[in-house]
Amino acid sequence: MVIGGNVATPWSVLDAIDHSIEQYRLYMLNAQVGVPERPGVTVETSFVGPGMRHHPALSYVPSRLSMAPLLFKQSLPPDVVVLHCAPPREGMLSLGVEVNILPAAVEACRARGGLVVAVINAHMPYTFGDSQIPLDLVDLAVEIDVELPAARPGVVDDDSLAIADRIAAMIDDGATLQLGIGVVPDCTLQALTVRRGLRVWTEMFSDGLLDLDDAHALDEEHPITASFCFGSRRLYDWLDGNPRVRMMRTEKTNSPALIAANRAMTSVNAALEVDLFGQANASRINARIHSGYGGQTDFIVGALHSAGGQAFIALRSWHPRADVSAVVPLLDEPVTSFQQTAVVTEQGVARLWGFDEKTQARHLIENAAHPRVRAELWEEAKELGLT
Repeated sequence: MVIGGNVATPWSVLDAIDHSIEQYRLYMLNAQVGVPERPGVTVETSFVGPGMRHHPALSYVPSRLSMAPLLFKQSLPPDVVVLHCAPPREGMLSLGVEVNILPAAVEACRARGGLVVAVINAHMPYTFGDSQIPLDLVDLAVEIDVELPAARPGVVDDDSLAIADRIAAMIDDGATLQLGIGVVPDCTLQALTVRRGLRVWTEMFSDGLLDLDDAHALDEEHPITASFCFGSRRLYDWLDGNPRVRMMRTEKTNSPALIAANRAMTSVNAALEVDLFGQANASRINARIHSGYGGQTDFIVGALHSAGGQAFIALRSWHPRADVSAVVPLLDEPVTSFQQTAVVTEQGVARLWGFDEKTQARHLIENAAHPRVRAELWEEAKELGLT
């Protein structure tokens, strides 16, 4: 069974299914807390959310997000797909805030005679693009009346503001943006409100986009393209029936070729740690899967092939909870991405693209690493042949 993740999970329907079927496999992307945990339920995903991160029966299927829809045609054919939709308009339902891999799941499910269920909710904003689903593709409709969850804004601190200001200073008028969820992306968008003619081609967006729109920083003649979103009720109301927004399937939003076709494509992604070779880990902690590739590799490759494009990794130089440096000599964990334009921390900007490996390492130590570990990193760099 495939069902929407993020804030698009219809929990009451999932609960009814869980009470009706003894054994099943459940595929969701970025599942939130509430996923059934009992014998007989196996959870599958290519991007692990908090609802699956510690699940006792997690089956992680590594995949770049642009490739994930192909899984439904090959190794993970769905028998049931559950969609969370806005009420129909002119005979078309809308997937609202979550398009993602769902159109591909519907196609694969119908091709093998499976069941497509539409959960219709008046609180779901109606969006256009690949989110629109003809009624005749649905076998069963269920009506609910449930408000969508709102994303909780993070705490803005000095480090987040410093990182955001550094990134914004490297983005010019007319750039095309991809930013994720979190304090740093939202602070970056706030810092970009003085720009003009900005475009958006992204995997997802949140309330930070409203700051750009309110400031008239966006190119209003060009559509905002995304695959899913979550935020406040204000965001959902702005999204409802908004013709400027195209919610597209993952194969399009995350296609490196389509990403590269955008002018000055600028990708900003997070990581757990980076090493002196410029490699980033955004997926694992102590060999345990934390999230997954997501769209990071798709957008880094696409952005670097865009005319005037840039790809940034943004992170704090020091992990306060673990009390360790985020810049390490050599990754112990699998690499998530490689060869971005620069790594940005509150300490500065470490430029990577176009420099030899020794210069890259020097930039990371001098401009991105926390001062507490720079001497140690220089010693490790020597051992690694990077000095």
